[in-house]
Amino acid sequence: MEQKLHVSSEVGTLRKLMIHSPDEGIGKVIPTKAQEWLFEDIIHVETMRSKEYDLYIKLLLYFLDYEKIHQQISDADHPENKRNFYKPDKEEYFLSDKVIEPQYLLSEILDMRDVRNRLVASICAYEETSYHTQEELLEIPSKILARTLISGIMPDGSMIFPPIPNFIFTRDIGIMINDHILLNKPAKAARARESILAKYIFHNHPMFATYKDNIIEVNEPKDFFLLDNEELSKSRITLEGGDIMTIAPNHLLVGVSERTSLHAASMLVQIMHERNVVEKVTVIRIPAKRAYMHIDTTFTQVKRNLWVMFGSFSKQGMEQEQRGFIRSLVGEQNSDHLEILQYVKGEDYNTPKRFTYLEDLLDDISQNDLHSTEPTEFIYSGDNQFPYGRREQWTDSCNVLAIKEGVVIGYDRNDKTSEGFRKKGMTVIDAAELLDKFDREELHPDQVENTLILLPSAELSRARGGSHCMSMPLFRDPLIG
Repeated sequence: MEQKLHVSSEVGTLRKLMIHSPDEGIGKVIPTKAQEWLFEDIIHVETMRSKEYDLYIKLLLYFLDYEKIHQQISDADHPENKRNFYKPDKEEYFLSDKVIEPQYLLSEILDMRDVRNRLVASICAYEETSYHTQEELLEIPSKILARTLISGIMPDGSMIFPPIPNFIFTRDIGIMINDHILLNKPAKAARARESILAKYIFHNHPMFATYKDNIIEVNEPKDFFLLDNEELSKSRITLEGGDIMTIAPNHLLVGVSERTSLHAASMLVQIMHERNVVEKVTVIRIPAKRAYMHIDTTFTQVKRNLWVMFGSFSKQGMEQEQRGFIRSLVGEQNSDHLEILQYVKGEDYNTPKRFTYLEDLLDDISQNDLHSTEPTEFIYSGDNQFPYGRREQWTDSCNVLAIKEGVVIGYDRNDKTSEGFRKKGMTVIDAAELLDKFDREELHPDQVENTLILLPSAELSRARGGSHCMSMPLFRDPLIG
């Protein structure tokens, strides 16, 4: 199952990605544990799956694996088959080699006895289960065991581990940077089991065999534990994929945020240059607030000259928030202050290039890295109207996934942001309406251009992550020109 993997932009035509459907563990989250497990609220899992996320999968299958899905779609939509079509432990599962489920990959490596023994031992040690439970897990069939290791639920319905509801945000477990794979080091304990599972998948599945020497893990020094508590807190490495963007073949963006530490960013700059992965690394330091979380909650790319971003981080927004203050008093005291530093291989790290505003950086990327022949343009969260900009940023208006240049998936609840897309000449269409056109063969996915596709998001938005978060691109066509 060896496959070519490579990502060198955010908007090249998407050919292969990894996604994880909401699993039954998400439906076990109770109100008192929701925030500890990084959800803003409890969700109704069946609605999240059947009325929201399944549309996301179907869109991806149509765009990435049209021939296979179009042949299967009448059977897949039959009421008796629909539920099992999207579940990787069922015989009716769609099993695409372009829209890939980590749970299925996990089940395949669990067929390897040595890997099964080591992985189950690792998970049980971390979760502090009994030895008897470990032995019991080893006897479960691989497809069911994969489901259990993710959801925490045994075949008899008993729950032995906490759920890992954030596993739906596959971007955070790993990122393709050209032909390298960067694995995460999560900031929150609620995501630690995700990290263990991801390591075993990437290091053991045949799909990634030829990339084994290109897997990058960023960890603290071996003697890190000898530091005192104050030094530990300053030097800790945490890293999540929402803070990493392979924006151009020669350029990587790294966010420093609530989830990715300054020390991790520093090490990434050096590793990327030492291994000749990219020439430029730009570090974007955003406020360490839950509202922002990762840089991809504040901006993502629509096409080479068009971006959607949070207005409060824009030049206009920052100037508005500083109005009435003596400029010299604002500076670092401004709670929404951004710091943007660019490090180029071979140049002095002590004198990086600085960008005052986010638009300046994004314009530089569009014009100089991606060679846009048109002026750089911006769509703002909430169409830059107060308070809608902040409301819609919270529900992931800036977090869109590009299927190809100019065709992106967002959430339907962000009305003002959608209006901003329309003002830029983009078509805005509901996912169900577009899928109906595909089903009826009124439209082929290849014919879709300059379009924002809106997913229903009443439940998905409670999880605090959009379509960009819910994807790990594994292969994109290189941008031409």
